[in-house]
This record gives sequence, structure tokens and C-alpha cells, in this order.
Amino acid sequence: MQFSDIIMKRYATKKFDGKPVPDKVVHEILEIVRFAPSALNLQPWKIRVVTDMKLKADLKPAAFGQEQITTCSHLLVFCADPDYDSLIRRLGALLEKSNVPGETRSMILHMAQEFAGRMSPEQKLAWSTAQTYLALGNALNGAKSLGIDSCPMGGFDPAEFSRILKIPKPLVPVMLCPLGYGADTPMPKVRFAKEDIIF
Repeated sequence: MQFSDIIMKRYATKKFDGKPVPDKVVHEILEIVRFAPSALNLQPWKIRVVTDMKLKADLKPAAFGQEQITTCSHLLVFCADPDYDSLIRRLGALLEKSNVPGETRSMILHMAQEFAGRMSPEQKLAWSTAQTYLALGNALNGAKSLGIDSCPMGGFDPAEFSRILKIPKPLVPVMLCPLGYGADTPMPKVRFAKEDIIF
């Protein structure tokens, strides 16, 4: 499938048929997510993968009863990570392990430290959230490229999801991405004209 076909065929699935997506395919989607772009390559996100039916049933009220939660095969809970000290340390170790030259490594880490040092805790969370949306985009389009339907979902209670899934602080759930096979009929795509979004 051409990328333009993937974009046009992907839609926000409102109900799935419950059929399980093979683990191999889910791993492929997560690999696509792993290579999402992020500022300074800090990758400030983590993903909880939920497959247990009882757990999904417990989560459904915290997502305002939306059917995708219990009809999907796999529920990806995208969490923003605002702990930049830890992120920078992890990036440094990754760069060293990847044999990035010391001078380049030092430059990247210095830039990251300066960047993070200028932000308040609230700004760090906001920035990590914005970066996490980039990873979500890879999940949505990557899933469709493999024949899997999905739905970006921001309508849920992050505090309740954190409690039910025992998500450790400082991670914050910011978006959901259920995966599966659609059991609904997609509506025609309705978008603003190109002239309306360029000024």
C-alpha cells in the first residue's frame, strides 16, 4: 500500500469485532512506534499494552463507556514521560552503546540539558505530551499499513487509568490507541481544503 493510500483508508474506528490481532503484528506496530521522531531523540514516552479483558472492562468507565476499550484486541496506553534527568541519562547511555563519537555525544547531551533546564515541570509535561503525539501518529498509520484498524482517543480520565493500571509516577497517560479489526463502517473523510490550512 502506498503511504497516501494508508492515510486515506485509516479512520477512527468506533467498534472492533473482538478478533485478536496476532502478537507478531502488534510487535511490528510497536517497532514502527519505536522509530517515531522526537526532539533531540529523547523519546519521552512509554506505552502500556493492555490485552486482559477484565482489565479493559475495569478501564471502560474511565473512558466514558466508549466501546473501543472492550471490543479492541490490544489497547495501547501512551504515557508522557516528563523526567528529563532520567531521559537524558538514558539517551547518553544509548549514544555510547551505539558508538556515537564522544564529541558528538557531549554536544547532544549538552543541548538536551540546556533545553530541559529552561523548562518548568508543567512545560516538561506539555513538551513530552506533544512528543508522544508523534509516536501515536506512527502507531495509527503503522497499524493501517499492516491491515489493522485503530482509533486515537483522548477522552478518558488519566488519573483513573494511572490508578487501575498502577502506572508509576511521573508517567502520565495522555492518549489511547485501541487496535483491532473494525466492525463499523467508516464515514467519508471530511477535511478542510488545502487553501483553508495555508496562510
